[in-house]
Amino acid sequence: MKTHIAGPIRLGLVSALALNAGLCVAQAQESTTDEDGAKRLGAITVTAQRREQNLIDVPLSVTAFDSEQLELTGAVDITSIQRTTPNATIEVARGSNSTLVAFIRGVGQQDPLWGFEPGVGLYVDDVYVARPQGAILDIFDIDRIEVLRGPQGTLYGRNTIGGAIKYVTKPLSNEPELKAKMNFGSYGQLDGILSGSTPIGDTLAIGGAIAKYTRDGYGKNLNTGAEHYNKDVLAYRLSADWTPTDDFSVRFAYDRSEDDSNAKHGHRLLPSADGTIPVTGDIYDTRAGIGDKNSVTTEGYSLTAQWDVNDAVTLKSITAYREGETVTPIDFDALPQNDFDVPAVYYDDQFSQEFQLLLDSGPWSGVMGVYYLDGNANGAFDVILGGLGLTVYQAGDQSKENLSLYGDFTYEVNDQWSVSLGGRYTEDKTTADVIRELWLGAGSGSFDPSNTSIFFATQTSYNDVSRDDNQFTPRLSVSYKPTDNLNLYATYAQGFKAGGFDPRAREDLDPTGLSEQGFGPETVDSYEIGLKGVFLDGRLTMNSAIFLADYKDQQITVQSGADSDNDGVNDTFVSSVFNAGESQYTGFELEGALLLTDQLTLSGNLGYIDAEIQEILSGGVNVADQFVTQNTPELQGQVALNYTNSLGANRGEISLTGSLSYRDEYYLFNVANPGFPAGQSAIFPAGGPALDPKSYSLLDLSAVWTSPSGKYRLGLHGRNLTDEEYRVAAYNFVTPSQLGVDSAYSAFYGPPRTITASLSVEF
Repeated sequence: MKTHIAGPIRLGLVSALALNAGLCVAQAQESTTDEDGAKRLGAITVTAQRREQNLIDVPLSVTAFDSEQLELTGAVDITSIQRTTPNATIEVARGSNSTLVAFIRGVGQQDPLWGFEPGVGLYVDDVYVARPQGAILDIFDIDRIEVLRGPQGTLYGRNTIGGAIKYVTKPLSNEPELKAKMNFGSYGQLDGILSGSTPIGDTLAIGGAIAKYTRDGYGKNLNTGAEHYNKDVLAYRLSADWTPTDDFSVRFAYDRSEDDSNAKHGHRLLPSADGTIPVTGDIYDTRAGIGDKNSVTTEGYSLTAQWDVNDAVTLKSITAYREGETVTPIDFDALPQNDFDVPAVYYDDQFSQEFQLLLDSGPWSGVMGVYYLDGNANGAFDVILGGLGLTVYQAGDQSKENLSLYGDFTYEVNDQWSVSLGGRYTEDKTTADVIRELWLGAGSGSFDPSNTSIFFATQTSYNDVSRDDNQFTPRLSVSYKPTDNLNLYATYAQGFKAGGFDPRAREDLDPTGLSEQGFGPETVDSYEIGLKGVFLDGRLTMNSAIFLADYKDQQITVQSGADSDNDGVNDTFVSSVFNAGESQYTGFELEGALLLTDQLTLSGNLGYIDAEIQEILSGGVNVADQFVTQNTPELQGQVALNYTNSLGANRGEISLTGSLSYRDEYYLFNVANPGFPAGQSAIFPAGGPALDPKSYSLLDLSAVWTSPSGKYRLGLHGRNLTDEEYRVAAYNFVTPSQLGVDSAYSAFYGPPRTITASLSVEF
């Protein structure tokens, strides 16, 4: 456990945030007016248990955001919800523009390479998205986003060990609709979004949305002159609803995203090894030489059929196919020379089929289903160590076949007590090819046949190695509602993630000879008690939870430089994935909103977690103190204030929102990166700064005017108004082992201060 803030200061911050409670629906929970004229906070409807429920009645930790709240606060993409979700890290991956890194309560997956599965599941309209590439979804044509914390598997198609993020698109309307929106802002931001739908006859409705996002870079590539941290994304969706009878419907959906933003190479924190190239003066600048052309394309199709057999039973089928392609240059050294340059390509595809039976009959309600996933992810890249005259070629593919049976049912014992019992049986088969070659020269002939390098040796060659993992994971929950507005619950749930194969495995350096067996599955036993309620005659909502998670065999990935010929120079890299023995995560969460006056709402959220790896055995010795938990701040929270009021007859309504969010310092990887002192490295004698992020706070302000008819809306949104510099990712191949001449020691940062004006019109 880390020490971040002095005790009295920390206690004061915790107390202040706790008194302000937290927010369960973004910045400002909507209010309603009763017949007696009294203002109250409105109920929040979610589908976390595969049926519409008031959030108070759900015995799960859920944070929900609807489209109105996201628009009023100027949310850009799904990373925006990190600030309003306790104990969550939702960021863009290092060296990427659209690859997702998601951690919930300490559980997730940092490495987006094809051999690893995410620990947090992402769903788009109930379709599980297996790969993180292209998963930074922009917020448009959306109905809501739900974040479920803790293991999910008895309710959802794919078992996810850490939690789930549900991205739900806007349903089609029975009336013709058309909406246009434009955003103008800092760094040449210009966005255009058009969405609409229309019925065709009595049984068919069609709709679609298209969005184009453009922005200049926050910085420059000082070597090539290209924009750095820019945005160039085109995304669109098409859908059709066919309802031939009142009890049967079919929905077809298609989506595609094309991200042609420039490659993101990062800010190098050390000069070149020879001292001739200094550190750039701007954290958003780079001097990368590998090139800037980058492309990430994803698309998917889904067909959902639903038959309401009767008032109690509904049958549902969800059929989906998705695929993606990424072509990206990664300049690890972030310098003009090709000392540590990695051109890479990734491909993935997945087919899934899910059948569900939903029950709602008297005291019984629930869901049972069968889920099948057939997915493949593959890729190739060169590690060009130009200063050493060597190239490591790495390629492979990993297929995943998953078959699962699940069910979760709730029985209402009486008006106050209910019991939920669920379970899931999962069978995972993983098949992999891993190849690794060493070439003499800059670039391999295997990656690019036009390269004239000389093949030297095969270091790894696995073909059709496979492993089977299966697990039964239960869930038990008990709820007690002494009143309609108060719910106390206790939940136990077990999570499971199958094993796999290290796509960077180094067979010739594996001392155990067991690398072909891959790494094993990981499991977590999660215990949670919570309280959800509405108080003060509907003017205060409060959700809270205390949790404990026992994590076993956590999959930990470590890469470092290696000396293959014992000449004192690291001329290659080694990767290892192993299962940590035991970890334990404990913490609490608060969320809520308080209606101070009919116009003023105070809200916020608070998450605290003590995440500790307790046991990793190496040669019979516990070396857990050499490792840390990644992407998990000990403390994070937000306080927000919203003012909403009418401007008078025929003048519309104004909504003003200000928020301050805080995140503790945390570790980016399972090994700490505190920097290194002068004299430790002969190549960089002046030492190097810390890479792990320090604590930071972000201030956001929004002002939105809505016309009396609701047809027009003008918004002004300022984000990170104090221009805080905060890190979200990094590379380190300098300490404890140097790779190449200049190696990698770079950081990536969140957006600087930005101002965006928006105009939307509903026709």
